[in-house]
Amino acid sequence: MTFSRPDPSSLAWHGGHESLRIEAWGPDALRVRAALGRPVSDPLAGVGAFLEPAPARGPIEVAIGRRSARIANRGIAAEVSASGAIRFVRTADGRELLAEEERHFAGPPARAYDEGAGDLPRIEVNFAAADGERFWGMGQQQHGRLDLRGCVIDLVERNSHVVIPFVVSSRGYGFLWHSPATGRVELAENGTRWVADAAPQVDYWITAAEAPAAILERYTAVTGRAPMLPAWAGGFWQSKLRYRSQDELLAVAREHHRRGLPLAVIVADAGHWPLMGDWRFDPVLWPDPAAMVAELREMGMELAVSVWPTVNALSESYPAMRDRGLLVRTARGPQVPTPLFDNRPDGAVHLHLYDATNPEARAFLWDRLRDGYGRLGIRAFWLDADEPEVKPLQPDNLRYHLGHGSAVHDIYPLLHARAIHDGLRGDGHSDVLTLNRSAWAGSQRYGAAVWSGDVDATFDALRAQIPAGLNIGMSGIPWWTSDVGGFKGGDPDDPAYRELIVRWSQFGVFCPLFRWHGARVTPGAAMEFRDLADLGDATPDADATPFSLAGLTGGPNEVWSYGDEAYAIVRDLLLLRERLRPYILEQMRVASLNGSPPMRALLFEFPDDPRAIDVADEFLLGPDLLVAPVLVAGARERAVYLPAGVRWRDAWSGEPMPAGEVHLAAAPLDRIPVYLRDDARLPMSAG
Repeated sequence: MTFSRPDPSSLAWHGGHESLRIEAWGPDALRVRAALGRPVSDPLAGVGAFLEPAPARGPIEVAIGRRSARIANRGIAAEVSASGAIRFVRTADGRELLAEEERHFAGPPARAYDEGAGDLPRIEVNFAAADGERFWGMGQQQHGRLDLRGCVIDLVERNSHVVIPFVVSSRGYGFLWHSPATGRVELAENGTRWVADAAPQVDYWITAAEAPAAILERYTAVTGRAPMLPAWAGGFWQSKLRYRSQDELLAVAREHHRRGLPLAVIVADAGHWPLMGDWRFDPVLWPDPAAMVAELREMGMELAVSVWPTVNALSESYPAMRDRGLLVRTARGPQVPTPLFDNRPDGAVHLHLYDATNPEARAFLWDRLRDGYGRLGIRAFWLDADEPEVKPLQPDNLRYHLGHGSAVHDIYPLLHARAIHDGLRGDGHSDVLTLNRSAWAGSQRYGAAVWSGDVDATFDALRAQIPAGLNIGMSGIPWWTSDVGGFKGGDPDDPAYRELIVRWSQFGVFCPLFRWHGARVTPGAAMEFRDLADLGDATPDADATPFSLAGLTGGPNEVWSYGDEAYAIVRDLLLLRERLRPYILEQMRVASLNGSPPMRALLFEFPDDPRAIDVADEFLLGPDLLVAPVLVAGARERAVYLPAGVRWRDAWSGEPMPAGEVHLAAAPLDRIPVYLRDDARLPMSAG
């Protein structure tokens, strides 16, 4: 066992066959790397979560003794034992923040290495539990929980499950597991365990700060902050599965314009191309996209286009991508990761996945997007299925340019967003935004907005969206939304569903992005979503439409599709969104400066209020607006907690409300409880 100081900002330990390095990495933060039988390295340099080696602020203190050593970077210190186990403390008072845990003196050690994939080990790192500790962050899941203590979370990107391996602890630290490997984290009552199925080394980062806002500021300082949200993106987005032609899409846009309804963005969903991988409009159904874009822009609207990372072998891009090695390979079975019904031929086809971890492939993709869309003036890209979606979900079978699928799979959405970001910036665009179904640590710096994926059209799913949006905000992603009304299901003629679309819209209008989308189902045109892996070449039932892009469209999903009562309510919400846009854009500016998410858990603003910490069904939009959505069918009132220490007013009536108490608030169908903080003045009413 030996300790050393390889440079002024680092402490090293060597014992047995393991090497450990701890170094200052940003203000009040340390990065830990350890490897067994190989030197510590930085295989993700330039592509991982970190922008670059982050300078510390102030002197780094390193003290080496005979049986222990210590490194301190302002507010945090790491104490290393003779066995190499690490304990992190606050330098101000020595209070323990987090400690690697050796479960028994006879083993296993806190950092354990086992047989993994290829020449990479499987890695576990164990940390001791602390009574009463709470965790927030970890990207976005659909389990409906804000506090993640007690959860086991798979570190595998998939539809509606976004993996950002960063947690904010109630004990005053933030922790990033800097590995894109598949695996899991167990945030258990008796300890925390991080597992990478295959990784070259242990790699994690920790920072210390008392308040969640300060932790997010430090985290985004080293992983990057979102650019300023383009002003055009702050309004209402209209989408459905799907507008099948230029005429259909323009008819909806023109009707919005005729009715005087605000519309910022309208979306051309999947299947507008000839074949997946052509990355351009089908000239038959979209004969003059340049004229379409120009007309939309004259009405004050942007066109967003759906981009998938998959390539039909019959597409015009496939031969060059195959020959240049720009596609993801598989280790076993056919070299095709996912099946789908494309526009042709009839029946399921197998799609290849472009390799976003390959810089040449990213450049190739952008060249095609520029030729297909950029020359038309399109600058908004919807990156669907970018987890990436593969069926079956077997990352261990994939071989990327960057490495083994088990070791790098989760970084895919980060690098896919980077392809469009770098392309737009390289072509001189300052406004960069992509709408993504997935993300990883650092995606925010590439202008990646995230929506919550293909969630069900139910009140249960609506309830889950609040903690989903709050936790991804605590993971560094400030731009977030959901499919208003849910993606899968919903009959526009059903009174029960009309209530849901109203309540979801009342939630969505206060989200960072406000976007309708969904595959509505009417009795005359039922839509059945099947597991495509089981379809093979089977003929679809006559009364059902499988997920085939050829002719695919859901039921109507425009704001006038749900009857007069719902329309009147939603129309007012669209106008409210316009009035709130300056406030929302100001919160986006704040996010770009310090990483604070616009959509905030109450604990973010009130970390010292023990009752606020437990609230998972309310949220703040910026510091001044508290929103309490209605999340139960038929409810016309709901309980609302208003945090202590400030003054609150009912945003609709102006009536003062006592703080630090739970109120039973009225919630008629046309209104949800909303409150203003202190002296905030926001244009909630049209008058």
